[in-house]
Amino acid sequence: MNDRQEDGAPVGVSVAHGTVRLPALPAPTAAEAYARAASVLARNGLSGDDVVHVVEYVTPGSVAEAAGFGAVTVSRVPVERLIAPHDRVAVEVTAHPGGGHRIPTPAGVVTIAGDIVHLPTTLPADLTAPFRDQYRSCLETAARLLEAAGTGLHALVRTTDYTATATRADYPRCGRPRKELLGGGEGGYPGAAGILVDHPVAEGAMVSLDALASLHPLRGVNPGWTRYDTLTYQPGVAAGDTLFMSGFGALDPVTQQAVSGGDLLAQADHVYTAIEAVLREAGLAGEAVVRLVEYVTPAALPRYHELDGLRERRFPGAHARTSVVCSALLRPEFLIEVVPTAVFP
Repeated sequence: MNDRQEDGAPVGVSVAHGTVRLPALPAPTAAEAYARAASVLARNGLSGDDVVHVVEYVTPGSVAEAAGFGAVTVSRVPVERLIAPHDRVAVEVTAHPGGGHRIPTPAGVVTIAGDIVHLPTTLPADLTAPFRDQYRSCLETAARLLEAAGTGLHALVRTTDYTATATRADYPRCGRPRKELLGGGEGGYPGAAGILVDHPVAEGAMVSLDALASLHPLRGVNPGWTRYDTLTYQPGVAAGDTLFMSGFGALDPVTQQAVSGGDLLAQADHVYTAIEAVLREAGLAGEAVVRLVEYVTPAALPRYHELDGLRERRFPGAHARTSVVCSALLRPEFLIEVVPTAVFP
């Protein structure tokens, strides 16, 4: 198994401040995806012992292998499909020489590396509970995981939740548990992204939640968009040498209306411009972005390849780019949502 893309280009790897980030490497089976990731790690002088976090993107009916790198932090993300139709599983890896400090818990392994706290996917304790209670349960599990790492929910820098399209009308109900549980930190609320996928990572789960935290003091980053004054997340959170940003869709931050409906390229341009505004507020430029996760809807897939040039011009350092297909996004007009991570010099 080699570490080149289907078009023959080498797999992009982002290296910053000792952290190595790989894009999601897709394959027809989990074993092949893990083999690809191991090959890329080896070419960068690393092994499974250096892995701090694995994200498995799993299509309906496919089986992933959380043990691919042993007892590491694993996030399992359900997706509608991957970009290439023959691929069923993709594995995205973050590594740090030495592998960081791994903390086994009943809910999965928590890893601290470079003062970033990597949490495994959290699921509701009661899968028969209503949506809001399931969401609260995920946050409560995250709190217990963070307690094992010596910190708490105030340290969260970003959450990404995965819910079904059928929960779209109920989604605002997650605001209350977020406000009650996440609003007490000096840095304000964490960043956030919400993705719709119509097959759960666990049968009966209305939501699954992935989260990252930091042991550094947190600083909210907002270019002055007042819409966030009433929300339970913010555009970006700076912590240590990293800027964690929320998911961005084609939304006018002043009017809160979706823009460029039906036009993927125009939506992407709007999204990338919003990301650049947050970067500027943090004192950074597009070159600082080291990781992009792009969730695209099925309707966007036929033209998605047309974004390559635009993305490369705006974020030339984003070598760790992951692209997956979700069922839909929280605004029905959205064709793409982008979740960026940037680093300070």
